[in-house]
Amino acid sequence: MPETPRVGHSGSVTSPTARTAARAALTHVPLSTRPLPPLEPVLPPWPGAVEEVGGVALNVRRTPGPDGPVAVYVHGLGGSSSNWTDLAALLSPVATGRAVDLPGFGYSEPEEPFDFSLGAHARVLAKYVEGLGAGPVHLLGNSMGGAVALLLAAQRPELVRTLTLISPAMPDRRPDPRRLSDPLMPLLLLPVVGSRVRRRMAALTPRERAAQVIRLCFHEPERFPDARLDELAEEHGARAALAWAAPALARSTFGIFRAWSARGEGSLWAVAPRVHAPTLIVWGLHDRVISVRRAPRTARLLPHGRLLVLPRTGHVAQMERPNVVARAVLGLWESAENGQW
Repeated sequence: MPETPRVGHSGSVTSPTARTAARAALTHVPLSTRPLPPLEPVLPPWPGAVEEVGGVALNVRRTPGPDGPVAVYVHGLGGSSSNWTDLAALLSPVATGRAVDLPGFGYSEPEEPFDFSLGAHARVLAKYVEGLGAGPVHLLGNSMGGAVALLLAAQRPELVRTLTLISPAMPDRRPDPRRLSDPLMPLLLLPVVGSRVRRRMAALTPRERAAQVIRLCFHEPERFPDARLDELAEEHGARAALAWAAPALARSTFGIFRAWSARGEGSLWAVAPRVHAPTLIVWGLHDRVISVRRAPRTARLLPHGRLLVLPRTGHVAQMERPNVVARAVLGLWESAENGQW
């Protein structure tokens, strides 16, 4: 029996053929055929330093590239600028890279007062991007950094040339302990049991903590190189000595939950339709942190959004599948430049 036409979100009648065409346009992501530079098996993180730009001080890892477009990379909750090492290398022939540590993460010390809300992170990032004086940038964000980039693109459209969101932290309030790097974390606040859990977690070595994060964020954690795990463990160990690191993580986590609870114009779902930059959304099919079920709605709400869902991939596609993500990002940049996105 032929499918009956239905009323679309705009109130117009859409036929099955029209809906199929709309879905095809939404999910058709052009992959660039441009040759990619060879990627070293374990590329060391790009050098970083604290920079004062636009009135804010952030630790930034710079990827050298040609004069012209600038790509700004924004990490997720608990991550840092080193999460973009491989992707920034693959894109460096086309754009100079700036991977930032958001306030309280990596080696960016937060200035007082700072409330660690998504909006506060977005305002700091906007000041940094504006201070670069490079014109609109290619903005890429993962997880919490994706939500921050989304807010920036909606609030300061003149600063964003294109937007790439990799598993952005769209509202996802599932009470699932598998979403946590340590499934015992929900027990932290319980009497008696909580103190034992805190002692257990405090006894973990930096390498064990790093391995927990990789098991959570990667679909195939066994493919994460040991040398990279050593780098991550070293960073975790260094951050453990920073008095502001743990509070920044906790308060930013609360900031995400608060954003997820917002309704009306304050909801991230209401922000997405206000983004008019050409937008690529990349999601791992096996993302345990932010469910891929959020992907279609995210892409539909973005006026110029297209969705790429990657199999055998978790929460950090730019780390787990850097080559295909690079081809998709270059496809976005090339199509946007030609007015064909």
